[in-house]
Amino acid sequence: MRLRPISRVAPRTGLPARRSARAGLSALLIGSFALFAVPVSAGGAAAALAGLDFSPHAAGARLHPGAASGLKFATSTNWAGYAAHSTKYTSVSSTWREPGASCGSTTSYASFWTGLDGYASSSVEQTGTLVLCSGGRASQYAWYEMYPASPVYFNNTVAAGDTIVSRVTATSSGAFTLYLADTTRGWSHTVNQTNSSLARSSAEVIAEAPSSSSGVLPLANFGTVTFTGSTVNGGSLGASNPTSITMVTSSGTTKASVSGISGGTSFSATWHHA
Repeated sequence: MRLRPISRVAPRTGLPARRSARAGLSALLIGSFALFAVPVSAGGAAAALAGLDFSPHAAGARLHPGAASGLKFATSTNWAGYAAHSTKYTSVSSTWREPGASCGSTTSYASFWTGLDGYASSSVEQTGTLVLCSGGRASQYAWYEMYPASPVYFNNTVAAGDTIVSRVTATSSGAFTLYLADTTRGWSHTVNQTNSSLARSSAEVIAEAPSSSSGVLPLANFGTVTFTGSTVNGGSLGASNPTSITMVTSSGTTKASVSGISGGTSFSATWHHA
């Protein structure tokens, strides 16, 4: 999930439509686990997941910085959370209790993740979870994505109330390690990827309305999710002087807000509007 500027004239960043996978991206998966591009065993949910993308590069997605310089507040049509973006980043991590969702008849989505890049660069290296409302029921999934490559789903059970640990680390040579664990159910995955051309220009802890080629998708009513133990470059999230991001509709109505950072490492994101 990344936010790429298309204009520097005004303090507004546009997010173009999703592009094809970057050539030359190599992946080495470590551990014994099953991965799938779309979980065909998920019945009706398979259609809802097809073409899903955890990236802000969607038609109609926008990031609006709160000031021309020293950005500390922003609004976005698909992100709510915090982004540090003042140096090179080598790590980001956070823990949350997987939320459920109050599902209506509309298919809707909410994802939760940590990642590097995306705020002002053309890639995102990220891993997290997804809540999908389909047919009036909520289902949870775990995934990683090296955008612009498509997301990859882990074939493990995730349920509301599970404790999730997410961490992304990188080296100056372009070696990335994406770690995701469900400590309630006792599974974890470590994925190693290499791409020396990535900027590592930001680090994020985010709740998101995912997107598809048609644009930002409806945000599921996830209630409130609390991120704890959030760190950037080995220090507290708060110490990284991050920008607070509120998710809004295209007309400016709040979709999801974030609290202040407590103790340097904890904050909550709360749903307001689909």
